[in-house]
Amino acid sequence: MTSQPAAAHAATIEDFTHNLQAVHQRIAAAATAAGRDPKDVRLLPVTKTIPSQRLRLAIAAGVDTLGENKVQEALAKSEELADLTHLRYAIIGPLQRNKAKFVARFAHEFHALDSLRLAETLQRQLEAAERTLEVYIQVNTSGEDTKSGIQADEAAELAAALQPLDRLELRGLMTMAAHSTDQAMVRASFRRLRECAESVRDAAPNPERFTQLSMGMSGDFELAIAEGATVVRVGQGIFGARHYPDRPAQ
Repeated sequence: MTSQPAAAHAATIEDFTHNLQAVHQRIAAAATAAGRDPKDVRLLPVTKTIPSQRLRLAIAAGVDTLGENKVQEALAKSEELADLTHLRYAIIGPLQRNKAKFVARFAHEFHALDSLRLAETLQRQLEAAERTLEVYIQVNTSGEDTKSGIQADEAAELAAALQPLDRLELRGLMTMAAHSTDQAMVRASFRRLRECAESVRDAAPNPERFTQLSMGMSGDFELAIAEGATVVRVGQGIFGARHYPDRPAQ
């Protein structure tokens, strides 16, 4: 992971504006260094554990998509922030099939698709809700047992199986890097996803829409951008150190 100073805890609109500008500057610098257009990299704010009242400050500073790991937390926020009709919701954590009905109700993106059974469940729920959902297949590129996602050599088969599921719009792939301070190892995780996408694209239902690589977080997204990331998932770089219930701030 790259070494970057922790963002200051954001408590005002001005704080959030400052932190967002800093993240966008890092994105732009990384993209430029890689010979890419910064506009081709989207910032996806990770808002897990952040209460809705504080999120309103971030939204006022420019946040327009909320990236959530837990479906029930995201659903509660979608209801608490229902007056902000421009907001988009992205589920970026693993999803149990019995909770697919909630995702179908409010989410716009799902970054952790890892099985055909889950895809079929989402299809049925989306049909009932008369909605569509952008999805990303999660691939385990680090080989770590603690990481979710399918193996790279299974991704094309899953992509092809989505052909009849018209409520799911396959946009690309997602991964989480190896948990390591070795930048070469981290970067290799991202490179594997890019290489995997090249082999999956032709199997995708709509190859022309299969253009996205969701990879990279606060500590390593520069490396992800160097390997082709189009979506970077950043939480602490925007909100500051996250506090988890029953755990000290970190």
